[in-house]
Amino acid sequence: MDFPGCIKVADLGCSSGENTFLVMSEIVNTIITTYQQKGQNPPEIDCCLNDLPDNDFNTTFKLIPSFHEKLKMNIKGKCFVSGSPGSFYTRLFPSKSLHFVHSSFCLHWLSKVPDGLEENKKNVYLRSPCPPSLYESYLNQFKNDFSTFLRMRAEETMPSGRMALTLVGRKTLDPLSKDCFKDWSLVSDSLLDLVSEGVVKESDLESFNLPYYNPDESEVKEVIDNEGSFEINNFETIFGLLFSYKTGRSEVKDDCDDDVDHSRRFEVVKKRANLARSIIEPMLVAHFGDAIIDRLFEKYIYHAGRRYDTLRNKPTVNFFVSL
Repeated sequence: MDFPGCIKVADLGCSSGENTFLVMSEIVNTIITTYQQKGQNPPEIDCCLNDLPDNDFNTTFKLIPSFHEKLKMNIKGKCFVSGSPGSFYTRLFPSKSLHFVHSSFCLHWLSKVPDGLEENKKNVYLRSPCPPSLYESYLNQFKNDFSTFLRMRAEETMPSGRMALTLVGRKTLDPLSKDCFKDWSLVSDSLLDLVSEGVVKESDLESFNLPYYNPDESEVKEVIDNEGSFEINNFETIFGLLFSYKTGRSEVKDDCDDDVDHSRRFEVVKKRANLARSIIEPMLVAHFGDAIIDRLFEKYIYHAGRRYDTLRNKPTVNFFVSL
């Protein structure tokens, strides 16, 4: 086993804020622990944070001192953080320079809205029922993008390097199952309400589609196998709950008692709406403007509350892939 004096780690799609450094802290401390267990001196570690150029890197860099404080004592002064703005569907780093690549909850976002969605006029994403051609457009874009991602990382990663990816997926093989849409169907319904009220132009809704695709397990594995640069070391499916979060009092989730009162139900639904808003708001603002956002998510809460009973116990599906 080699113990290089410098290890380069990249987090692709790092976002900004305190969560940016959660995984990087674990990675760095794991590296140091491994060296210690083998009686090796700790290496220097180059931590590269990547996201799109309009990501708030300034806020992220202000958190570097607190990141260093949480590291093991004997790594202080040997851990360096840098930003690498750009799309991870392009080359980002020099050839054969990375020892470890991490990406969490990013690869279900496509490089662009797929072509051929002209008939998807009332929805922001796939929705049942819809023509199979719409699904094919999304699937083909995912295959092209994920293949490109793997090819770029193969050029950048050292022969002994490793990669760990987490992305949103789906359990059912039917891509048009109602279980696949959840949040985005609620956004579609909310926008349709605003169209009927004259707040949003119908043409604006018809021209808006999300650059998003949640694949099933076979689709992920097929792309990895066909691209050929990496072998799957581990593939895990992680199930979560659509309505689940921790409050100051307890954890409220979708398998709670049926007699949950309306105030608690509203609390759960509102939390879910805020989560969806944190993910999709920049795209909505860019297309519709920011004046509609508060009203849109009021509608979202209303529709989520009405569908609460049908959405309960519908698990979210995430894939963890080690390459």
